[in-house]
Amino acid sequence: MSELSLDDVRKVAELANLTFSPDELVQMQGDMRAILDYVDVLQQVDTSDVEPLAHPIEVENVLRDDTPTEMLSIEQALQNAPKTDGRYFIVPAILDSADE
Repeated sequence: MSELSLDDVRKVAELANLTFSPDELVQMQGDMRAILDYVDVLQQVDTSDVEPLAHPIEVENVLRDDTPTEMLSIEQALQNAPKTDGRYFIVPAILDSADE
């Protein structure tokens, strides 16, 4: 495996928006080197007879049929709302008014 310099570790930390002390950088260098060494080991495994897959077990979506049903009444739709005016949900404003 190619050598992993402290500058490489600093660059990865910068890209990840992380800050490390000098001692932590040295520790991270060792940890990252161990990870990359393990990846090198995995690269040596012969996978030529292994079919690519997206998931190790068969997965299918379990969705109900999209069939029309009866609509909720306004009262039912608003019954658990913290604030309403009887017809609509009342929510706090998230944008400042230009005239305030």
